Amino acid sequence: EFNFYLVFCLQITKGATAEERLEWNLPEGAEYRWLPNSERNLDEDCFELTRAAMLHLGIGHATQSNIFKVLSGLLHLGNVQFSNPVDESQPCELEDKTKEFVKTTGDLLQIPVEELLESLRIRTITAGKQQQVFKKPCSRAECETRRDCLAKVIYARLFEWLVLVINENIYTDPSVWTNFIGLLDVYGFEAFPENNLEQLCINYANEKLQQHFVAHYLKAQQEEYAAEGLQWSFINYQDNQNCLDLIEGNPLSIFSLLNEECRLNRPSNTDLFQTRIEKALSTNQCLSRDKFSKKPNFIISHYAGKVCYQLAAMVEKNKDAVPPELVHVLQNSKDPLLQKLFPVTEKNQNNTKTQNKAAVVTVVSKFKSSLEHLMEILSRTTPHYIRCIKPNADCKAMTFRREEVLSQLQACGIVEAISISAAGFPVRIPFQSFTERYELLRKSWGSGKKRVWDKSNSHPAEKKGETPVMDDDKAPRAAVLEILQDAVRGQTPAQETGNGAGIPSVYCGKTKVFLANSTLELLEARRAEVLNEKAFCIQCCWRRFKEKTAKEKRSATLIQAAVRSWLAKNRFQRVRRAAGVIQRGWRRWRVKATLAAAELDEGEGQEFPAPGAALAKPPCSLESTWPLQAAVQLWPLGLVLAAAPVSAPGPRRALALLSCLQGLQGGPRGSLGCGIASIRALPQGSVKFHCRRSPLHFANVSPHREEFSITGFNQILLDRKELLPT
Repeated sequence: EFNFYLVFCLQITKGATAEERLEWNLPEGAEYRWLPNSERNLDEDCFELTRAAMLHLGIGHATQSNIFKVLSGLLHLGNVQFSNPVDESQPCELEDKTKEFVKTTGDLLQIPVEELLESLRIRTITAGKQQQVFKKPCSRAECETRRDCLAKVIYARLFEWLVLVINENIYTDPSVWTNFIGLLDVYGFEAFPENNLEQLCINYANEKLQQHFVAHYLKAQQEEYAAEGLQWSFINYQDNQNCLDLIEGNPLSIFSLLNEECRLNRPSNTDLFQTRIEKALSTNQCLSRDKFSKKPNFIISHYAGKVCYQLAAMVEKNKDAVPPELVHVLQNSKDPLLQKLFPVTEKNQNNTKTQNKAAVVTVVSKFKSSLEHLMEILSRTTPHYIRCIKPNADCKAMTFRREEVLSQLQACGIVEAISISAAGFPVRIPFQSFTERYELLRKSWGSGKKRVWDKSNSHPAEKKGETPVMDDDKAPRAAVLEILQDAVRGQTPAQETGNGAGIPSVYCGKTKVFLANSTLELLEARRAEVLNEKAFCIQCCWRRFKEKTAKEKRSATLIQAAVRSWLAKNRFQRVRRAAGVIQRGWRRWRVKATLAAAELDEGEGQEFPAPGAALAKPPCSLESTWPLQAAVQLWPLGLVLAAAPVSAPGPRRALALLSCLQGLQGGPRGSLGCGIASIRALPQGSVKFHCRRSPLHFANVSPHREEFSITGFNQILLDRKELLPT
């Protein structure tokens, strides 16, 4: 909306920098005729946002500066004012205060000032077979019209170019997308005290949209009811086809007569044109005339009311001809953007005669073509309508006039739409889609329920109590009927058939199910209940499965724990038995070592008799009991006995033992006595006596072995291989 109303120009005057104002000659506080509301509040940041958006859309900084420069030139062009000349043969004069604006406009548009003034004040006429050129000064009104036409054609081309650039940057390949969302915002119905071609085009567009609304919503709905076999009483609605035939019909219509008048290339006579319209279109009931008005006019009865159109300047507006002088001066501009907007073509340069004779493209022709293209797009889409209602004709706030609002509602077809919606079925669902969504209702309620469906919608065989034979075409309808029968189970008769007035709330057609909102809500509520039940059942099964799984897991854990306990117990018992064996062996060894030490320490502090006498007495038996203190004190004796030579014969061994015992008592070395003269105090390691064995057999066996041999537990203690490691 803002882009179309020169918001760029407004943003330029508010958000341009000092350098840009100097470049575009836009001093602060300057007034421009085409910006009457320049004092309106507009943030300076809007200009920067616009620039950022243009840059994002592919419009560079240089192109942006060029666009704003051209728009600034249009602002200065709007302030150019003309005055009537003293001599009619001379061009119009410029007002003194506007001469500077012409120079600024020429500088910004890069057009020579002389050429610009000539194109605005002088008209070129080509006549005759020899194409003679004549120049005629324009009147003040014609100069102002040319000025406005120049600004309008520049802005129109610039606007179209911007739209093209934006679409090229955001448009994608149609093969990539299939759907789109479009927003159509058009002028509402207009009826002013004086109406002309602008209001005629706007109201014509509203008539086309109203016809599309009627055809799409009202007419199409009732035709669909009839095609589906519904018992429907048609509602009368206002069809505006006669009005459209009056405006755009072929071969005769207001548009066709306007275009013909433009092609005649002659001065327009409004009275004659009014006569032609009344004569050619008098049979149309939508056309009339205000007989009390002195101005030529015609009245069209639109769907929203009657509108009176003045014929003055309507033909000239329809031509919308751009003088060739203006196009030529724009093509000679040095500005790169204007050169792009107005390219020089061979046709414009050399074939002027063909150009003048070519078919004129009028305003109504372009508008009609654009509107037909729009209607083609609407016919391929699913439209949604938003109607804007004026609360009052004066556009005053907080004022609501009931009569005007009701007339607008009736004119727009809202009343008919409400009537059809209230009496009809707003919900239409094909059989397949209905069955896919509500199939669970039939399965949930079972097949043995009592049928309460209206017999007018039932199968003929069902009325006779027979079992129908379903065809492939009738099977979907039968499934739908069964679902609906189960869905309305338990309702009151008024609820089953619709409302209390006897209007059914559901109807099963040939290919679709027609439902009222109440029935749809009922089906959705039943479907939600069934889904909740199914969901609850699934949740119960899932919880039961989870509980079973958890129980199995606990049982498996218990079994694993029992097995691990049994294995650990067996392993512990084996280890315990092994430890007991080790402990018993260790205790036996300790007892043996203790007893051996006690035997060795028994004779400590006593005098030893002669070897013969000492050895003549047999040792104590194993059954003798040794005190623990004696066993501890006799451990050196065991070491001495262990160090004694084993291979020595009995007497010699006894002497060796006696010598060792004397050494333990600390006797003086070298003293006289029986035995060895010298011995170490205590052997620190194993002592071995190497004796040569006698070659005689049993030479080391004493004949009195029983008397002198050491047997029993002492023999075990004396074995050095078992007591002490070598």
